[in-house]
Amino acid sequence: MAGQESHHVLEPPSFDEKVRLLIVVAPYYKDIADSLVAGARAVAAKAGADVDLVEVPGALEIPPAIAMASRMADYDGFVALGCVIRGETTHYDTVCNDSSRGLTMLGLSGVCIGNGILTVETRAQAEVRADPAGQDKGGGAAAAALHLVALSRKWARRRKGIGFKPEGGAFRIAGEGEGSGSA
Repeated sequence: MAGQESHHVLEPPSFDEKVRLLIVVAPYYKDIADSLVAGARAVAAKAGADVDLVEVPGALEIPPAIAMASRMADYDGFVALGCVIRGETTHYDTVCNDSSRGLTMLGLSGVCIGNGILTVETRAQAEVRADPAGQDKGGGAAAAALHLVALSRKWARRRKGIGFKPEGGAFRIAGEGEGSGSA
């Protein structure tokens, strides 16, 4: 039973420079979305992050909104929040799978995203998971985004050699000629 299990939670990262997060939320179930946002905002505030919020119609619109913001705006990370409750049709499976796949594809391309889109069987399950005093999945999604931002910043300082460019060195130019022998 999940309620009796013990889980390890990573210590929150610390930052030398302020982090800018964008929360993208689908408020289809407004009360649940509001709880998710409250949890995400609390975790971001503890980390000293600046947070902006945008709303989109549904979970399927979250990945495109994050993709646009990652290309067009200046955010370090993103928090995807929403809720999909199983209904009587297969639409649930499509929304869950496609929103998750979209976020995964963005993450694999280097976008720092915490996924807090709840996929549940019942409203009661969603309420427990969204509650900041309960499972706080919104806060968990913000924490995940912050951890990825920390990794991104850590690894951005390291540079590998690219193609023919030696690591940390200059290009050597072949042949004789006037001027410097390196570029």
